[in-house]
Amino acid sequence: MIFKATIEVSLKPGYSDPEGDVTCRSLQELGYTTVSRVSVSKIYRVSFEAASREEATRQAEEFCRRLLANPVKDNYRFEVELEE
Repeated sequence: MIFKATIEVSLKPGYSDPEGDVTCRSLQELGYTTVSRVSVSKIYRVSFEAASREEATRQAEEFCRRLLANPVKDNYRFEVELEE
């Protein structure tokens, strides 16, 4: 079966987000003065083969732990579904 994992990786609270800070300032400079904070996250969409949903979930967790997220500074969450 082919599954699709949608994985979001974002910074843990307390870590600086320079890209978010620049985006926030830029929006304010464009006149959006009510914008007070911007956080940047990465979204990965991964298609892969697995024998079951449980196996696909295990693999997605492994993708995050081994490559996509740094456990020191990043949080992550993911959803796994059958690819249509």
